[in-house]
Amino acid sequence: MKKLLLALFAIACLNALQAQPKAAAKEESDPEARKVLDKVRKKYEAYKTLELNFSLAIEVPGQDKDTQKGTIAQSGQKFRLDMEQQVIVSDAKTTWVYLKKNNEVQINDADPADSESGFLTPRDLLKRYQKGDYLYAITDKTMEKGKPVTQIEFKPVDKSSEYSKIRLSIDEKGVAIKQVTAFAKDGSRYTFFIDKLTPNKTFAADHFSFDTKKYPGVRVEDLRL
Repeated sequence: MKKLLLALFAIACLNALQAQPKAAAKEESDPEARKVLDKVRKKYEAYKTLELNFSLAIEVPGQDKDTQKGTIAQSGQKFRLDMEQQVIVSDAKTTWVYLKKNNEVQINDADPADSESGFLTPRDLLKRYQKGDYLYAITDKTMEKGKPVTQIEFKPVDKSSEYSKIRLSIDEKGVAIKQVTAFAKDGSRYTFFIDKLTPNKTFAADHFSFDTKKYPGVRVEDLRL
C-alpha cells in the first residue's frame, strides 16, 4: 500500500524536476499533451516550497470505498506527508516512517535510487514523463465548474508496472493539477484530489525531520546501513 500511496503523491506534487529526456520510444507521446505538462511543470518549478491538502479515495474490488485525507509539504528534496495512520518525513538524507497506531518509527537512508525501485518521492511522475518512462496523450477536454479541464492519460512503457494507466485532470486556465487517478492492474483504483495548494509557505526548521523525544514510548526500528 505504501508504494501506491507514494506514487500518487509523486504525481500530485510536481516541483522542480530537472531530469533530461531519454531517447524517444518507438511509440510517440502526444506533443500537445507535452505542451500542457510543460506549462504545469514550469509553474511548479517556480515554487520554492509547496504544501498540498488532499483527499485520497481508495477503491479495491470486493471492499468498501475508503477515503483518507492528508497534507504533504515539500521543500526541494525534503518532504513531509501527514495522514491519518502514518507520517513520512525526509530531510533528503534520512527518511522516517511513523506508524501512529503502533507508536513505531522506521528509519531509512534517503537514497535517490529508491525512486527507480518503487519507493517514489513526491517529485517523480514529471521526472519520468521527461525521461520517457510513460507514453501520454490528451484523451478529453471538458468544462468543470466553468473552467476548462484537460485530461491526460499516461501508460507505462515498462509492461511490468503495477499500473495499467494514470489519468491527470488539469485546470488549463489555472495551470494546475486538480485530480489524479491511478488504475492498478488488479482492478484497484486510487483517486487523488487536490483540495488546496499553498505555494512558497514558510516551514519551521524541524518540519522535515522526526524528533523521537516528541513521541513518548515510541519504538524505533533503525534500518539504516
